[in-house]
Amino acid sequence: MPAFELFQPSSISDAQKLLEQYREDAWVVAGGLDSFDWLKDRIKRPKALVDLSGIAEMKGVRTSSEGVEIGAMTTLTEVVRHPVVREKYGLLAEAAELAASPQIRNQGTIGGNVSQDARCWYYRAGWPCYRAGGNVCYADTPTGRNREHAILHAERCVAVNPSDSAPALIALDARFVLRTPKGERIIDAEDYFIGPDVDITRLHILKPGDLLTSIRIPSTWAGAQFYFEKVRDRNVWDFALLNVASAMQVSGNAIERIRLAVNGAAARPLRLRAVEDAARGKPATSATGEMAGKLAVQGAVALQFNAYKIPLMRNLVKRAIGGVEEAKWVS
Repeated sequence: MPAFELFQPSSISDAQKLLEQYREDAWVVAGGLDSFDWLKDRIKRPKALVDLSGIAEMKGVRTSSEGVEIGAMTTLTEVVRHPVVREKYGLLAEAAELAASPQIRNQGTIGGNVSQDARCWYYRAGWPCYRAGGNVCYADTPTGRNREHAILHAERCVAVNPSDSAPALIALDARFVLRTPKGERIIDAEDYFIGPDVDITRLHILKPGDLLTSIRIPSTWAGAQFYFEKVRDRNVWDFALLNVASAMQVSGNAIERIRLAVNGAAARPLRLRAVEDAARGKPATSATGEMAGKLAVQGAVALQFNAYKIPLMRNLVKRAIGGVEEAKWVS
């Protein structure tokens, strides 16, 4: 690894002071799983590593009548096993449990899962692509390898967001709590993520000096009808080719309220607002799901090797609304 100075603050305020001091030269370490890959390959060369593992106030799940607040340094395993999360917000528990492998979930954090960088192999191998400051997207060329890449909202960079928990948090109407040099800031989960049209070098809004401290999930969606499905090449460890998360409140058989998001289709997790509007008031049936699936992929453009993602996304959205009429073919 390249040489760096290691800091292990014991409070959020101390961590923030370090981040403000070093700014672009600082690297935040949560579980460290994504960070160590960058450092071992010597692609990233920060001057200072700020290890958050000693900050107790950023760990654990706190419950109240208004919902739950999950510290950004809470491991995915803790999220999965928490009784209130499992009982009332099972969508997040299911999504977190499908991330990576048990060993990785024991170390990886919820904050790290939503903040990890793109997995495009050109970018990860140090190629001078757009995301790395160059002037070409190697995946979007006639000879590019792009089976896992974007079908929607691709602008120069076609890498996708790899988080499993992100679409579940968007469907649950979560809020992300940030500490910035100007003070605390609370934003909707869907606004935490950005695409290349906003900033091609980042997948989220954090700037030098900013820190994600916790995630709040309101009680408004507690106990709703949830659906999560992840499609991947292998049942353990692999990142999603696509995943879908939905939260519905149904009266009789009519959809009263719905929030639906997908990931793996674009550089950021996508909340499908047009689909939500079209499904609201309609029966939660496969026919409604069929309509929703077709609407969800409008405007999708396939690259050379990822055309399969269009029917896959259409079917995942259909299942998220109408349910699964036969056994799942991928878990």
